[in-house]
Amino acid sequence: MAKGQGAALDKKKLMADPVMVTTIVLLITFLSLFILYPLAILLVDSFIGDGGGLSFSVFSRIFKIPTFTTAITNTLKVGFMVGIIATAVGLLFAYVEVYVKMNRFAGGLFKVVSMLPVVSPPFVLSLSMIMLFGKAGIITRYLLKIYDNSVYGFWGIVVVQSLTFFPVCYMMFKGLLKNIDPSLEEAARDMGASRFKVFTSVTFPLLLPGIGNAFLVTFIESIADFANPMIIGGNYDTLATTIYLQITGAYDKAGAAAMAVVLLCITLAMFIVQKYVLEARSTATLTGKASRGRMLIEDKSVRIPLTTLCSLGALFVVMMYICVPIGALFPTWGFKFFPLTGKWFKLVFTRYNGFKAFKDSFMLSLIAAPITALLSMIISYLVVKRKFRSKAFIEAVSMLAMAVPGTVLGVGYIRGFSGGLFHTGLLQGLYGTGAILIIVFIIRSLPTGTRSGIAALRQIDKSIEESAYDMGADSFRVFTTVTLPLIKDSFLSGLVTAFVRSITAISAIILLVTPQYLLITVQINEFAEKGSFGLACAFASILILITYGAVLLMNLFIKYFGTSRKFKEAE
Repeated sequence: MAKGQGAALDKKKLMADPVMVTTIVLLITFLSLFILYPLAILLVDSFIGDGGGLSFSVFSRIFKIPTFTTAITNTLKVGFMVGIIATAVGLLFAYVEVYVKMNRFAGGLFKVVSMLPVVSPPFVLSLSMIMLFGKAGIITRYLLKIYDNSVYGFWGIVVVQSLTFFPVCYMMFKGLLKNIDPSLEEAARDMGASRFKVFTSVTFPLLLPGIGNAFLVTFIESIADFANPMIIGGNYDTLATTIYLQITGAYDKAGAAAMAVVLLCITLAMFIVQKYVLEARSTATLTGKASRGRMLIEDKSVRIPLTTLCSLGALFVVMMYICVPIGALFPTWGFKFFPLTGKWFKLVFTRYNGFKAFKDSFMLSLIAAPITALLSMIISYLVVKRKFRSKAFIEAVSMLAMAVPGTVLGVGYIRGFSGGLFHTGLLQGLYGTGAILIIVFIIRSLPTGTRSGIAALRQIDKSIEESAYDMGADSFRVFTTVTLPLIKDSFLSGLVTAFVRSITAISAIILLVTPQYLLITVQINEFAEKGSFGLACAFASILILITYGAVLLMNLFIKYFGTSRKFKEAE
């Protein structure tokens, strides 16, 4: 009875607030139009036969294509291998940082390694791998005198993706390990268990849900990755590259839509397991913050081997990234390395429209970032602080973009907007413009910002906002003057994350970009495919500088103007 009266009161308060109702309606429309609609169109295209009726003929046709069936097997093999390797390496790095006493050098290296994949394009390591270990690589050809090797194919993709994605696992495990109460492990040690026994019988079982979570996140990222298989895959086809070539090479949009549905089904299945099974178990397994500090391992027999191994691994990753700006200074890659020259940087801006590429990428990302951050905070606010029937729909659809590979989304936008909504011509003007690129940037970054906002809002006592309502403020005024200032740090971090993800994106926009807009990542991919590694490295080096500079500026802004600083001063 009381519950029903409370629900009725919440509904009455909601309907009396026109700003809130309008926001919810616009948000549902936006999410339905730019997330659900393109995916629905893909399904419709896939199940409509040549005669116009419901049919499986398109699926029958694509499954008869040998390269497609091979691509499915290849994609799953790569995904499982990358998931296992990245999870294992990430766990090792996290364990060493949390449990072992390290020197400042090793600690600094770990921080650099965790930051590099964030501020660099997703395919930088593919360039480095080819330049260091390819047939004309510095290490293989000029140092080891090996001429018949090939980094292209299965192992090339696995190595590059593992190095790219293991920092994600490392950051996940770092948080999980810090939350384990050290008294549990110390009790086992007091009973005579060795460190290895403690890890296998206490620490590892507590981490099992987190390990499954990290594996599935990496698996999804791996099978959805387009850029790395495109550059270093060679003849080793994956689903993402096969879909791209089906549109750009075979001009088979219906076939590409069906292939995209297959890839989407795989990622959605993994996402559902990761989101609704393993995440729930993970939060229940670890019981919050540790009750006291952990005694770090100082035993040299453990400390020296582990820190040395991880430091060497971190140095190798850093070397791979450093290779990119150095590669941009070589006169002719594979034939002449010295003397160093700046001709590739000069050509970027004189012959290859570098200014336009950087301007277009920067401006589109700069427009998308604040919109994404604001939308994320609004969705988070509605999910955490308000009660209404469509709340679950908004949360689920906003998170759905996380499970949709960029290539699938690109195909969906082509099929959904090239002829207008449902081929009526409505909103056809969006297709081929900068607006559709901005929308894609927003959709791709929305889940990350929303998760951050939800976590921040759950820490705010509802009585703070209720006081403002009692004083006569409407929902818009409460959100802008009370809620948003309290989650300013999450908003700003969402802003910088959205900017970085947008300016380094490629898989979702490579099918949608037109000659009207030049984007840096598309240019890098184009030159890398042609074998023009000097130009590709020059573009990539400048892009890394831009993104790293943006992250640095935003972090400084958060440090000096964020809410955390005010709380520290108040203390």
